Amino acid sequence: MNDQSATVDLSSEIGTHLPYLRRYARALTGGQTSGDRYAAATLEAILEDPSVFEPGMPTKVALFRAFHLIWASTGTPVAQSDETLSRLEAAAIDHLSALTPNTREALLLHTIEGFEVPQIGQIISVPESEAESLINIALQEMEASITGKVMIIEDEAIIAMDLHSIVSEMGHDVVGIARTKDAAVEMGSRTEPDLVLADIQLADNSSGIDAVNELYQQFGDMPVIFITAFPERLLTGERPEPAFLISKPYSEEQVRSAVSQAMFFSSTETLNKAS
Repeated sequence: MNDQSATVDLSSEIGTHLPYLRRYARALTGGQTSGDRYAAATLEAILEDPSVFEPGMPTKVALFRAFHLIWASTGTPVAQSDETLSRLEAAAIDHLSALTPNTREALLLHTIEGFEVPQIGQIISVPESEAESLINIALQEMEASITGKVMIIEDEAIIAMDLHSIVSEMGHDVVGIARTKDAAVEMGSRTEPDLVLADIQLADNSSGIDAVNELYQQFGDMPVIFITAFPERLLTGERPEPAFLISKPYSEEQVRSAVSQAMFFSSTETLNKAS
């Protein structure tokens, strides 16, 4: 295989994993603009210096490792000074200073992106034992930091009750479960939740995305976690994309991680912040 063919193949492989890198970057920084900036910087670095992309590693591992070389070189996930930060992004920057370094990265890589602990060690350049410890620390720190009101938009009863159970056990107050767009908008308007967990396709063929967009118009940029069997449909780059996205079938660990991440970024007055 000549060098040109190898370059084309590598570009194709990276393209397959790019939506998930962007998802990770957005969850890590708490916002679309700042997350996409880091993902774009990663691609630019690989083009300028192919050695950044570690040979011999699985493509996804090497891509995320290249991202972390950029991430680590900046020191903190702060947007450029000329960028107007959203409320959630500004809150994220404030909250991040209280966390043990690398804990959120390790947790997201494990629970949301599905990397094994040894791979996480490769990505963030720490020993395997340290990577495992970072995951446990992150769960403890983030779940203890903030609780609040959660609304669930889900038309499948078993899934809805499972989500209710997970979120309640974390100490959050579930204000209700909505099965349709109209019910979700009415419930959200009445309860003003701090966090929304939303399925995409609802019982009456309405859209959880439309429900969330209407709630955004009322309350601004409240944190939302979308749960879908087709995450790639929301990671196209052609429209505003969610910072928090869980693929079906999900695990309890994924839900707990995403809820903790999303709540961590929120700074609404109704949240109960642990002292």
